[in-house]
Amino acid sequence: MTSRKIFVAGHRGLVGTAVSKALKGDPANTLINRTHAELDLEDFRATRQFFLEQRPDMVVMCAAKVGGILANNNLPVDFLHKNLRIQLSVFDAAYEAGVRRMIFLGSSCIYPRECPQPIKEEYLLTGPLEATNRPYALAKISGVESCWSFNRQYGTQYLAVMPTNMYGPGDNYHPEHSHVLPALIRRFHEAKLRGDREVVVWGSGQPRREFMYSADLGRAIQFLVELPDEQFAPLTDPSAAPLINVGVGEDVTIREAAMAVKTAVGFEGVLTFDASKPDGTPRKLLDVSRLHALGWRARMGLVEGLKNTYEDFIAHHA
Repeated sequence: MTSRKIFVAGHRGLVGTAVSKALKGDPANTLINRTHAELDLEDFRATRQFFLEQRPDMVVMCAAKVGGILANNNLPVDFLHKNLRIQLSVFDAAYEAGVRRMIFLGSSCIYPRECPQPIKEEYLLTGPLEATNRPYALAKISGVESCWSFNRQYGTQYLAVMPTNMYGPGDNYHPEHSHVLPALIRRFHEAKLRGDREVVVWGSGQPRREFMYSADLGRAIQFLVELPDEQFAPLTDPSAAPLINVGVGEDVTIREAAMAVKTAVGFEGVLTFDASKPDGTPRKLLDVSRLHALGWRARMGLVEGLKNTYEDFIAHHA
């Protein structure tokens, strides 16, 4: 059994929590964690010192500035510059400290707005991005390019993993800055408590989205971390962008997702849609055939996942 010393950057977030939990399931993995208070990854000098002292074998890069449509619209500089600084800091420090294998977590929003469906990895940079999250997407695209550049120039094995829309226990339920499912959970819950007769959701409800339970992403990252070199190395071959999609392989409309949240929360009022508000990208369904071919598939269905997520919301956030 090969031991691994793994730094999970951003271990307290939705993705980082799920990744850490999955990796802890293997006794061969020794995890290194630092809170933001202990290590600001935007601080190049502190990040370099940390890497040179700890010398991890591997990095799983979950740390990022994230948020929903409203947050992306209101804070474009934050989403571009903070993510660029975090990525530059970690990539440079990791390479200097001798880290050969890294998994960089991106987002499906890196793909063009009007993308053929399902979205294959090779569709990256084939068309214009969705305007509402372009700064964030550009930062993440630069992370993909960093992985590719390090692999080409230095022979590293840095892999960019593009997950679909995430949800699950420990999500961000901020009323303005959260993603669609946690935002809906909070809105329906508060409407239920007030006895409201109606909940209004932004947009037409027609766009389609793919939603993955966070624990499934954690398992996917564990699967990739533990791949032997003969399977992992081809994913980072310098001849192509080192990019792999992670998703469930099916999507639902925003209306269907909102109805599923309404049921999970137990709200008995009416659900309506405000079509004057932006819809965002019409559809985002990832092609996950590359990951399926390696032998991994998602397990959690949306109904059960929302039930678990709402129970966590009640226990820790309500």
